[in-house]
Amino acid sequence: MKLVTVQEMRAIEKASDAAGHHYGTMMDRAGGAVAQVVTGRIGSRRARVLVLVGPGNNGGDGLVAAKVLAQAGHKVTLYLWKRQAAPDALLTEAISAGSAAYHCASDPDLSALATAAERCDVVVDALLGTGARGVLRDGAEAILATVGKMIGLRRAAPETALLPLGQGDCSGAPHAGPLIVAVDVPSGMDADTGAVDPSTLVADLCVTFAYPKRGHFRYPGASRVGELIVADIGISPALSEGIAASVVTRQRVAQKLPGREPNAHKGTFGRVLVIAGSANYLGAPALAGRAAYRIGAGLVTLAIPAPIQMAVASQLPEATYLALPNDMGVITPQAMPVICETVDKYQALLVGPGLSQERAARDLVRALVERGRRPRQAIGFIAPREEAQGAIILPPMVIDADGLNALARMEGWWRLLPEGTILTPHPVEMARLMGIERIPQDADRLAIAREAAERWGCTVVLKGAYTAVTSPGGKVEVIPFAEPALATAGSGDVLAGTIAGLLAQGLAPHEAGVSGAYIHALAGVLWATDRGHAGLLAGELADQLPAALRTLRP
Repeated sequence: MKLVTVQEMRAIEKASDAAGHHYGTMMDRAGGAVAQVVTGRIGSRRARVLVLVGPGNNGGDGLVAAKVLAQAGHKVTLYLWKRQAAPDALLTEAISAGSAAYHCASDPDLSALATAAERCDVVVDALLGTGARGVLRDGAEAILATVGKMIGLRRAAPETALLPLGQGDCSGAPHAGPLIVAVDVPSGMDADTGAVDPSTLVADLCVTFAYPKRGHFRYPGASRVGELIVADIGISPALSEGIAASVVTRQRVAQKLPGREPNAHKGTFGRVLVIAGSANYLGAPALAGRAAYRIGAGLVTLAIPAPIQMAVASQLPEATYLALPNDMGVITPQAMPVICETVDKYQALLVGPGLSQERAARDLVRALVERGRRPRQAIGFIAPREEAQGAIILPPMVIDADGLNALARMEGWWRLLPEGTILTPHPVEMARLMGIERIPQDADRLAIAREAAERWGCTVVLKGAYTAVTSPGGKVEVIPFAEPALATAGSGDVLAGTIAGLLAQGLAPHEAGVSGAYIHALAGVLWATDRGHAGLLAGELADQLPAALRTLRP
């Protein structure tokens, strides 16, 4: 599903109108979708609905929703801000359907608003839409603050802030308390940057139209969105073909999953070599290997320092082991001959979890990327070009954790990366790779990841809430989950192993990054659904991967 900027959405709507699917029709469908969502969530009871109506198209969407809800028998109150009473056909229709109307200009102390907000079951926020920028003024901020005060402004994101992205899905249990429904975006939220006005309401639901907007997935705005529902308003998909960014959907991941034929054997599902671990980080290789197995890889070999082999094997007896030369439990460059002898037997390579930041480990990573090459294809009867003497052929490679830290200390490290490499940094590691002190919390993560993928010539999986996956050529995708349970030690090792396991099963690097990040996050969401948002252990996360797969591939 495409992910759009405000400017891109305006261009799409303009093109749709020019093609005969007019603005009025789109507004009718948008308002109808909002009404449908409200009805679906409150159940069969007759509700008192307060609709905040602004002067623009967002207010028009709200008026259409009000008309439909009033016609369905709900008690609808309109609160109009900077919207002229006449001529306004949408307002006239909403009132004719049975809606009561109050004008902000006739309510200087906002007492009528306060009364309506105190008594309502639902608030439909159609005050301002995607055109809003900066601090609210002219009374809009006072309206939102009054509503927030009267219904109890949620100071933290609601339970539904996991964004189970759907297309107009309004199913769900009736809401137990006042329900806040944002139209397109919560009023006062910048639809591009996610910046918010202090008075912006925390929505339970946000019904956006045609495509999600970038601000829905950027903080602090993402914490005000609640559950995001994408409603179809009849725009042709062809009009968005030039949009580069997209949000990953369940269907998109399911279509890319490798098959599982009944007559398969372990070699069918690929072999993963994990170069990881050190005396102080025994769990990292086991977690990565466990995840590779749980995602479906046929065989996993852990190449680890010899002194920790028994301890790690007790955690993951299903793996095979390659004991490597080491210095005080840290793998050294002297391990290269051992690695070179075996690496061509594997379809995926993972380097970095728990290696440590000791000099020996850094030298090993340097030796590996400097000598590593991807196989070159023959053309007809012409043999592949010979590689430099001493080069080794590497399978597709994931570099994570201390592997990334080692790269960051090499001058021009990206020039050494074999084709098809996947980097999986969290924001601190990303800053190191970029050579900067830190990435600001409000930075455009999509832009950062996209530019990095182009410059470095590899797939970048920038981890965090709404993980970004980018590759050279402009591929930009967002994972639609922000699950706090995943913020636990070892979660990154599980992600790296998941991606490596998918690589081994034949997925291309970008697809492995997208599918791995999505399934990893979905596993966390499934765990949290039963147990809450705290207490997840990384081993439990790895063991949840088959359940996540089952939801995608029953």
